[in-house]
Amino acid sequence: MTLSVRPTARPTAALALVAALALSGCGAEVASEAEKDAKADGRYPVTIENCGEKVTYDKAPRRVVTNDVGITEIMFALGLEDRMAGYVMPDDKGDLGGVPWKDAYDKTTWLSKKTINKELVLDAKADLVFAGWNYGFGEDRGFTPAELNRLGIDTYLLTESCRNGRGKARGVMSPLDALYTDLRNLGKLFDVEDRAESLVAKFRKQVAEAEAKAPQGKDRPRVFLYDDGRDKPLTSGAYAGPHDIITKAGGDHVMKDLKDSWTTVGWETVVERDPEVIVVNNYGDTSARQKREFLLSYPPLKDVSAVKNKRIVVLDYVDLVESPRNPAAVVSLAKELRAVTIQSHERT
Repeated sequence: MTLSVRPTARPTAALALVAALALSGCGAEVASEAEKDAKADGRYPVTIENCGEKVTYDKAPRRVVTNDVGITEIMFALGLEDRMAGYVMPDDKGDLGGVPWKDAYDKTTWLSKKTINKELVLDAKADLVFAGWNYGFGEDRGFTPAELNRLGIDTYLLTESCRNGRGKARGVMSPLDALYTDLRNLGKLFDVEDRAESLVAKFRKQVAEAEAKAPQGKDRPRVFLYDDGRDKPLTSGAYAGPHDIITKAGGDHVMKDLKDSWTTVGWETVVERDPEVIVVNNYGDTSARQKREFLLSYPPLKDVSAVKNKRIVVLDYVDLVESPRNPAAVVSLAKELRAVTIQSHERT
C-alpha cells in the first residue's frame, strides 16, 4: 500500500497519518474509545490467576464462546451476554425456557448442540473460549488452551475443572469457592467487579441461611450422588459441585474422601457406605425416572437404606455442575434432607 503526503505537512503529523491509514486500510483492529479509556486509566491489561497460572489479558474480550450450560450461565449471571459470540451445549440439559436468564439465552446464539472444536470457534471469530478440562477441553481432540492460544484465541478455564497435579484428577478448592473465584476473576476481566461481588455476597447469604436450617450432627443423612452408569457409577468427589451442595444442605457426602471432581467408583463402595439418600443427576439420554428405576431394581443395592426407603431426590445437571444455580440447589436439597430427618425421627 502506497501513501503520498504533501511536502508541507509536518513530519510528526505525516507519520501519524500514515500509521492511522495503514491500520484502517489493512483491516487491523483499532481499539474502541472505551478500550482506549480503559487502558488509559490502568484497567487493562489485567492479570488473573486461573488454575494456578498467572494469565494476562490485554483487553476485555468481546466475542466469547462458552461451552456447556453452567459456564454459559456464569456469563449470563454477570450480565455479559453482550460480550458473547455464542454458546455450545447439547439439548439434553433441561428446559431453558423458565430459567432466570431466559432473555440472555434469547439474545445469544446457540452455536452448536455438538462438541466444541477449533473450527467452530474460528468461524465465530472468538477472542476467548470459556470452557474446562472435560467441559470442552481435552488433549484427545487437540482442543486445549495451548492450541487455542497458538491460534491467537485467549482462554479461561472453569475452576471446578482445574487439574491438581495427580494425573488428570481435577479439583483445587471446594466447589462453591470455585464458583466465587470464577465470578470474581471474570468480574475483573470484564470490568464488572461490583456485579461479581454483589453476586458472591448474595450467594453466600443464600447458602448460609439454608445451612442454618439444615440437619446437623448425627441428624445429617448419608448422601450419594448418582450421575449415571450401570457397571460402575459416575459420581462426585470432594471437588465437584455436589460435594458442597450436599454438605451445606445438611448431608454427609459419602464420597467426600475422593480427591477428584467427577469420577467413577465401584458399586461395592456404595453398598459399604450405605447412603440414606441418593441424589440423581437429571440429564442425558437416560431420564431421571429411568435412573431411579434402575437404582430401585438393581439387586446389589437392595439392602442400601436409600433404596429400601425409596429416598431418591432428583436435581438437574445445571444445579450440580459449577453454575450460578448451585446456591439455589443447596436450598432445595436442604428442604429434602430436613424432611428425611423428620421422617427418621417419627419412625424412632
